[in-house]
Amino acid sequence: MSEVSAVMTKKNVDDDGAMMERERTLLVFDLVGEYCGLDVNLVREIVHVPPRITRVPNAPHYVRGVINLRGTVIPVLDCALKMGGSQTGSTSESRIVVAEFEGIQFGVLVDAVREVRSVPDSLIESEDSSSAGSIGTEYVIGIAKMEDGRLIVLLDLAELFDITQLLEEEN
Repeated sequence: MSEVSAVMTKKNVDDDGAMMERERTLLVFDLVGEYCGLDVNLVREIVHVPPRITRVPNAPHYVRGVINLRGTVIPVLDCALKMGGSQTGSTSESRIVVAEFEGIQFGVLVDAVREVRSVPDSLIESEDSSSAGSIGTEYVIGIAKMEDGRLIVLLDLAELFDITQLLEEEN
């Protein structure tokens, strides 16, 4: 598990100084038929998928290409392709979630963004104790079992896209 999971948990103190249950604030989105969550602190912005994503020669198969976002070139990564699925076409609900980890900005193509919500740690099971459906468990921090019956897979983007390996190669 990478440093991302450590960043996702925060301690809450009420007005009287008493400890409250720990929780995580997540961006919840649809991906390959699952609800997925990402630490909202990693998210810089959410943008519509442009009509054209410029392909990059010899890039890994999951790199859809790059976009120009207000003068900054951002690589766009396809989670579905990285996790062994097939490339899906963009719909009117598809978005690019622009994330930043350790100074590296990248866009993650998702099927639809649903909400931002706080999830108490008591509703989250570690990746070791549950299955993530169609998503590989090596990319999963945990599974949130919501009161309404939904499951939200908490993704570790640094692990999914080998961001820590990129950082090591830069140094």
